[in-house]
Amino acid sequence: MNKWIALIFLYLVQGLPHGFFGQAMPVLMREQGLDLTLIGLMSLVALPWAVKFIWAPLLDKVSLYRDEYRRSWILLMNYSAAALLLVIALQPVEFWVQQNLWLFVCLLLLLNFLIATQDIATDALAVENLKPGERGLGNGVQVAGYRIGMVLAGGVLVAFFSWFGWQGALLLLALVMVAGTLPLWRFQPRRHQVDDQPLWPLWLEFFRQPGAALWLMMIFLFKFGDAFGTQMIRPMLVDQGFGLDELGLILGTVGFAAGLAGALLGGWLVQQLGRQTALLGFLLLEALALLSYLAIDGKALYPVYQAVVLEHLAGGMATAALFTVMMDRCREHCAAADYALQSCVVVIAGLIAGAWSGLSASLLGYNAHFVLAALLCMMAMVVVWLAIQQQLISAKPAAVQRADD
Repeated sequence: MNKWIALIFLYLVQGLPHGFFGQAMPVLMREQGLDLTLIGLMSLVALPWAVKFIWAPLLDKVSLYRDEYRRSWILLMNYSAAALLLVIALQPVEFWVQQNLWLFVCLLLLLNFLIATQDIATDALAVENLKPGERGLGNGVQVAGYRIGMVLAGGVLVAFFSWFGWQGALLLLALVMVAGTLPLWRFQPRRHQVDDQPLWPLWLEFFRQPGAALWLMMIFLFKFGDAFGTQMIRPMLVDQGFGLDELGLILGTVGFAAGLAGALLGGWLVQQLGRQTALLGFLLLEALALLSYLAIDGKALYPVYQAVVLEHLAGGMATAALFTVMMDRCREHCAAADYALQSCVVVIAGLIAGAWSGLSASLLGYNAHFVLAALLCMMAMVVVWLAIQQQLISAKPAAVQRADD
């Protein structure tokens, strides 16, 4: 039980800075008169998440304290991120935005570097300590924990921002980030096995495994269609006449609840159905969910809520299934490097899909855009099927996996 509590709190902690700065900063910066182009470029502070595979092998080789390869990195990164939040809190938001914007950008880049490195170690901790039959549920917990953190910081904290203020909000974030590590002190993870391979070629060996090219294509395409389609949901609803408060309820509350349920349900179903069936079934469900946005016409609420619930539910289920097979692909001696490499592929795919989504919606219109997104999900199903044919995805049911353990 200790490992489950530790994991959900660690993933929750990761979602806090992303949720707060992702939701609050565009509004605060616009209120300070910042140009829209600069506000848009602020999204680049998340760059460490896309390139974290570069330094991930270091975490497989270096222990910061007495063979504590995972906990030492997690604690150092987490407490450093909390300390950095306290540094940012020393000055009001006006000081950062109007007088020291580029220093503020550098601090946010450093914050994302610290949290991304904590994520590398946490993912490796999960890979090494979850048995194959537990990984479906474990990834449901991972996605759910991160979403809870995002909503607590990007929803609840932002909603009460006028009461807490800039400095109060950051102090509270830092406090929760420290408190989120407390369950880790009660959990003793498995000892990480270190080999004598050179440091940086660790993740390069990943490409030499059988079926590596097909595997990377699969994880690149798996969430591509979903990211391509969902990037245009908010603009479409705005064009249909929905206001910011309505979007907060529809996407921030109802959508979050459906995504959280989808992550937990998907993690459980991976164990019951097996990896192969779950991957194909959840992709098909994602395609159908994206097509449900074709029913939206004007401000009729039922089709909007139906589409949002279906899409978030399917998205949470598919993410839990994908992360499960990514764990299966990790080698025991370099779980940090392998999982970080795969997760970066997923992040980069999402960035590329989101970047092209606006052009698609502009040229084709919203309906054709969502049809195209659904077709991209179906294309990913073909690649998953090829991976199954090459026996790259385990076909063993959960009961057999538990017996093997």
